[in-house]
Amino acid sequence: MAIKIKIPNSLSEITLRQYKRFLKIQQSETEDRFLNAKMIEIFCNIELKDVIRLKLKDTNDIISVLSELFNQKPSLVTKFKLNGVEYGFHPELDDLLLGEYIDLDNFIGDWDNMEKAMNVLYRPIIVRLKDKYNIEEYQIENSVNLLDMPMDAVLSSIFFLWNLGLELSQTMMNYLEEGETEALTQYLNSQESGDGINQFLDSLTETLHDLKISLN
Repeated sequence: MAIKIKIPNSLSEITLRQYKRFLKIQQSETEDRFLNAKMIEIFCNIELKDVIRLKLKDTNDIISVLSELFNQKPSLVTKFKLNGVEYGFHPELDDLLLGEYIDLDNFIGDWDNMEKAMNVLYRPIIVRLKDKYNIEEYQIENSVNLLDMPMDAVLSSIFFLWNLGLELSQTMMNYLEEGETEALTQYLNSQESGDGINQFLDSLTETLHDLKISLN
């Protein structure tokens, strides 16, 4: 019996949930053939018992296609639809609240909690006028909804933040009141906790490295 398989044509067809599932397996398993089989199972949405019935040449072709997808550097995805809801990338990062920035800083390099970082960056659009829009207020409990967001949005936002670099923190500090600026400076420069902008950028570097994505 022929096996029908739908191979993703772009990162928009792969979800954060799928990638996190594969990453968990990759962290505990080093055998290439098994990892290749799990990659096809997870990203092509077929059962493992069907994967092992595929021709070797076909599996190699599928792995090549999937690997190439993760070698891409997608442009920033500003909007996507998820479960009938349109999400938009935060239109004014300069206006991030301190709590939002801390959550973004804490979770952007942590794949176990990447949906929490994405929940800071992407939220449902509530008002839209042509290319401009407003998004919902930040609610950390909504992060679970982002597990099924497309990976092109995840990776493109990581690249965007990397390119933004230190400019983000400096701009934010300029918008804070004098007392809050001092507190934020202490937070960003904290050596005891390991938090701050240095960890933020280090975690981005590590995230990109784990994905085998070059910064050049």
